[in-house]
Amino acid sequence: MEVNPPKQEHLLALKVMRLTKPTLFTNIPVTCEEKDLPGDLFNQLMRDDPSTVNGAEILMLGEMLTLPQNFGNIFLGETFSSYISVHNDSNQVVKDILVKADLQTSSQRLNLSASNAAVAELKPDCCIDDVIHHEVKEIGTHILVCAVSYTTQGGEKMYFRKFFKFQVLKPLDVKTKFYNAETDEVFLEAQIQNITTSPMFMEKVSLEPSIMYNVAELNSVNQAGECVTTFGSRTYLQPMDTRQYLYCLKPKKEFAEKAGIIKGVTVIGKLDIVWKTNLGERGRLQTSQLQRMAPGYGDVRLSLEAIPDTVILEEPFHITCKITNCSERTMDLVLEMCNTNSIHWCGISGRQLGKLHPSSSLCLALTLLSSVQGLQSVSGLRLTDTFLKRTYEYDDIAQVCVVSSATKVES
Repeated sequence: MEVNPPKQEHLLALKVMRLTKPTLFTNIPVTCEEKDLPGDLFNQLMRDDPSTVNGAEILMLGEMLTLPQNFGNIFLGETFSSYISVHNDSNQVVKDILVKADLQTSSQRLNLSASNAAVAELKPDCCIDDVIHHEVKEIGTHILVCAVSYTTQGGEKMYFRKFFKFQVLKPLDVKTKFYNAETDEVFLEAQIQNITTSPMFMEKVSLEPSIMYNVAELNSVNQAGECVTTFGSRTYLQPMDTRQYLYCLKPKKEFAEKAGIIKGVTVIGKLDIVWKTNLGERGRLQTSQLQRMAPGYGDVRLSLEAIPDTVILEEPFHITCKITNCSERTMDLVLEMCNTNSIHWCGISGRQLGKLHPSSSLCLALTLLSSVQGLQSVSGLRLTDTFLKRTYEYDDIAQVCVVSSATKVES
């Protein structure tokens, strides 16, 4: 939309047009049944219409292309292209013509001119043409400011500007969720919704991890020896449709051994989304750095390295625990095992585990048995730091399914 047109008469005329790809021509079919009064007349007219698809005349979408009739919508991540033409409408030679194009946003002013050098002269009925491109990276009002300065034959310096305002809309709604596993793995779910009025071809949706993580995409399955996406062969996202993408992030070995990686705010990475619309118009969005609040483990973290899913009633089973010192001081730990109504620990309670330095870990193999069938919770571990006389309690560490020996044989 053009605002504030110049009132002064100038020798040069400025025209600015947005460059967009054509669209498929749409027609409104008018048809009726043969028993109606027009008979087959309307159908025959549609078959003779060159803009319709042969054999599918009642479809609104035709085979012909049409040029855009308005400025259209511009979405964040797309490339804004514009054609600028300065024409000499007078009958005299104009000298020292300088055309400048700036894009004003809410936060900055960008120079989009291909060249800032002035043209020596412009003869009557001649023009200066320029094409500008800009990848839109901000939402909201944008103003294209086109300024033209020149010198007349009489030596008078002239100057005028035109303003073109347009809105940049949001094409996608991106929501993220984080799931923290018992290990240091982090699962990221990204929900991407198409909030435009036209379908999108999703060319690429990837996660660029931070320097601390390796990433594995969980958006494909193996079928008949081929890797197929979970969304099927069609990668189109219809208007207002939402698609979920899942990623698994694992800390790199050099960072996983540090206690800081599992505490506080952790930078995960950023999503890179590439899509195409209409006749191949490309758009790209890259989110800011995604951050998650890692779970707090306190001074001592206890995690399970190995545990069976199903155990037999009143028969011992084994688990492996990993104890990590997440504090910044050395600990001298003592392990106590407290029995519950259903789970009983086998071994000596109150044994010394020795000193555990900051960011260090140790693994323990423990034995238990259950006296009650069903889904039972493993509880009753206590760690005491003899230096500070502080005790850390761990209940509901995990759950096991306890079955009788007969049920185990039948399964």
